[in-house]
Amino acid sequence: MTLKSLSQYGPHFQVKVLHSLLKNKKFILNIRDVIIPSYFENQAHQWVVKETLKYFDKFHTTPTLDFLKIEVKKLENEVLKTAIVDQLKEVYKLVNDDQEYVEQEFSSFCKNQALKNALLKSVDLLSSGMFDDIRLTIDNALKAGQDKNIGHEYLKDVESRYKEEDRQIIPTPWPIINERLMGGLGGGDFGLIFGSPGGGKSWAMVALGAHAVKLGLNVVHYTLELSEGYVGKRYDAHFINEKVNTIHLHKDKINKFMEGLSGSLTIKEYPPGQASISTLEGHIQKITDLGYPPDLIVLDYVDLLKSISSSKDEKEKLDNTYVATKALAKSLNIPIWSVSQVNRAGARDEIVEGDKAAGSYNKLMITDFCMSLSRLPKDKLNNTARFFLMKNRYGMDGLTFAVKANTATGHFEVHNYNTDLDEQESYAPPTKTNKFDTDADKFDKELLRQKYDPGFFELEK
Repeated sequence: MTLKSLSQYGPHFQVKVLHSLLKNKKFILNIRDVIIPSYFENQAHQWVVKETLKYFDKFHTTPTLDFLKIEVKKLENEVLKTAIVDQLKEVYKLVNDDQEYVEQEFSSFCKNQALKNALLKSVDLLSSGMFDDIRLTIDNALKAGQDKNIGHEYLKDVESRYKEEDRQIIPTPWPIINERLMGGLGGGDFGLIFGSPGGGKSWAMVALGAHAVKLGLNVVHYTLELSEGYVGKRYDAHFINEKVNTIHLHKDKINKFMEGLSGSLTIKEYPPGQASISTLEGHIQKITDLGYPPDLIVLDYVDLLKSISSSKDEKEKLDNTYVATKALAKSLNIPIWSVSQVNRAGARDEIVEGDKAAGSYNKLMITDFCMSLSRLPKDKLNNTARFFLMKNRYGMDGLTFAVKANTATGHFEVHNYNTDLDEQESYAPPTKTNKFDTDADKFDKELLRQKYDPGFFELEK
């Protein structure tokens, strides 16, 4: 049952509808055949709907703000122009926390209106004995507003795949990594960092979560090893750049820093092997209902989740857990970062490659981005490490980067692979240019020199 007219829903509801029309391509695609601008009584709303439909019909995507700004300037009616600008400001600053309900209700309203119009038209057809036309009219009205999303239509969706907001990314704290990730992990992406026990993986998770919080985003950090309180102290240490073992001496500094944080952080602890992906989904729903829908999930770490698979094969159960984690990222349309262990052989390698993943090599196939964090005993003394890009859906992989790693505060400085960061010349891994490129030869020679010169790896503390 829907209300008789859109005005009965109130102006704020109509603003929410406009917000969805301007932001959600799937929504406008489904209701394109049933929406009529005259449903809106406000002339400014009618103009926005008309221009949105015109843009969608031509480019098969939602309109950009620049398009609307230009079209508004063409109007001669200054009163209407001012009203449209005011309404657009309200639409774009809106936080639509019940978007799904609004879209469902408006779709039902439009479909009901279409069916009413079809029934009224059928009265005239009935008097003329046009029974086949009556059936066709009613059938079309019943089909109106149904899901029409068949996927990415390559020939029609040129504009949509190149819109800046098409892939909402969350950058890492490391610009040099972001360059290889097309800005960072996007919605639905699953990123993984491999490392040996005590190698700093959990600190890397803190660095990723803290960076997102400072950007004003909502972060949920799941810990299956460390306690909630201690993880919170690690975030404190990272935020104010003080050692975690002395963080209790800096409470005033922490409180002052938190006053300027615009994002939110929720830390939730589960015993290892007790929580499954379903458990996380339940918790995410709770915090979403409280008004903190996550923009990023940090999971420390995915291997310790309870598998929902009934298989007795441990590898298959682990693979299913990874698939479920990737599915969670896709369903929420947000990035998930997690960590995993390397095997014994990988723990002794200076550069850990993909074949050293513990448990299952399929982990790499399921994730969108994988890199390893390698720290040998001498690295722990010198506060150094190496990142190696194992897999990257958004750019080159097989690249190695030098890292200055402070595992007392969780700060990682990432540089091109040059084991003396103060030298001017940087030996970065080769880029794919052409087969006659000689940079690859230079890099191979440099790698051999580093391997057989133990002192070459030592960075300044």
